[in-house]
Amino acid sequence: MHHRVKAICKQGIGCISDTAAQASSSSRTPLIVAACRYRSRMEFQEVITRRHMVREFASDPLPQRAIDRILRNAVRGPSAGFCQGQAFLVLTGGELPRFWAVAGETTYPSVRTAPLVIVPLSCKRIYVDRYVQQDAGWADEDRWPMPFWHIDTGMAALLMLLTAVDEGLGAVFFGIMPEEAEMLRSKFGIPADHEPIGAVAVGRSAQVDGPSLTSRRRPLAEMTHYGRW
Repeated sequence: MHHRVKAICKQGIGCISDTAAQASSSSRTPLIVAACRYRSRMEFQEVITRRHMVREFASDPLPQRAIDRILRNAVRGPSAGFCQGQAFLVLTGGELPRFWAVAGETTYPSVRTAPLVIVPLSCKRIYVDRYVQQDAGWADEDRWPMPFWHIDTGMAALLMLLTAVDEGLGAVFFGIMPEEAEMLRSKFGIPADHEPIGAVAVGRSAQVDGPSLTSRRRPLAEMTHYGRW
């Protein structure tokens, strides 16, 4: 029975403890499969190491639980003043051709087979409204040292990319051109004060791994400056 559990787990469903496996008989295989679904996730460092941009996907739909988890994790990122000035346009199925009809100039045609596209949107108004409650001076755009609405939404996009890896999926972030943004706004009813910072395509990877980028990675010592430049 222990070997049966190992075989199930190698298919990517997950794994359970040796103790649980030994306690189960062959007549209780469905119980083992159910238990396997509550698998241990990857170690954090493994998620970081495995993350890379995937540009070719299988078209089969994703389970709703995976989509829900990607979105739940997206809203757990840093948020200046806890403004939470993000929104997410989630597109699947028949909504995807409508998206690709007006977007995708910045990415490969092979990305269009992805069964899920999430458009993260930032809303400056929410940040300004939050901060002017304390000081009316924040209504002046020049006072903001950085566009935190875009920064926070970018962090949300990174959390989606990492969660996709942890789900055993591939993902890619790509840009949306200004003219595409206007067409998206019209086609999907996006409010005028919400700005798409890009899009994240997610699916099961169908990409054949190319040459390693390790040799092109800049040494950490060239990018890190302790104490002073």
